[in-house]
Amino acid sequence: NQREVLSSITKDDLQAAVNAADDWVNANASSFNNALPATFKTNASVGQKAFLLAMVTLTRGNVVLLRSILGDID
Repeated sequence: NQREVLSSITKDDLQAAVNAADDWVNANASSFNNALPATFKTNASVGQKAFLLAMVTLTRGNVVLLRSILGDID
């Protein structure tokens, strides 16, 4: 459930986690890009690649939420 309360997490803890995730994305952007199929890598914008990564990541945590955003994907 995306509304679960993180009872022992402070705003500072959450900010530190956001910063760490952002740092990880920056450090691994090239690796992610290199893992993409050549056609997508060449033709997709940075924003489209970021959206793809966000959707794949969201799916791992909450498929129902992803389907409510995108609908069913074949």
